[in-house]
Amino acid sequence: MLAEGKITAEEAERLLSALERNDAPPASDPRPTMGSNGAPKYLRVTVDAQEEGSPVKVNIRVPMALLRAGVRLSSLLPPEARAQVNEELAKNGVPFDIGAIKPENLEELVTHLNDLQVDVDSHDAKVRVFCE
Repeated sequence: MLAEGKITAEEAERLLSALERNDAPPASDPRPTMGSNGAPKYLRVTVDAQEEGSPVKVNIRVPMALLRAGVRLSSLLPPEARAQVNEELAKNGVPFDIGAIKPENLEELVTHLNDLQVDVDSHDAKVRVFCE
């Protein structure tokens, strides 16, 4: 609906939040949050670190529906904008072509994300990236 211009980004965010609240398991449920088909519903990134002697905590939970929408929206980017995004990614050490992700390949990507778990432990930080 957002891509079609039927709703604003703010309205889309409120809809996603409402869906998230309705689909969330009870707080006492220790199981990961999975969809009815067993697929992950969220991409999570957590960071526990120390910065200038103070604890820093980051907890990001991105709905897979938002990732799907983002991939679809990226196909609407003009070629010049895609080239700029790719250039900035490469400058920051990420050699990735944003145009390579196509909506028809998205479900395969999401399937592979299901198995994703990255844990980074160092003396001053702990970072986890995983799906739930």
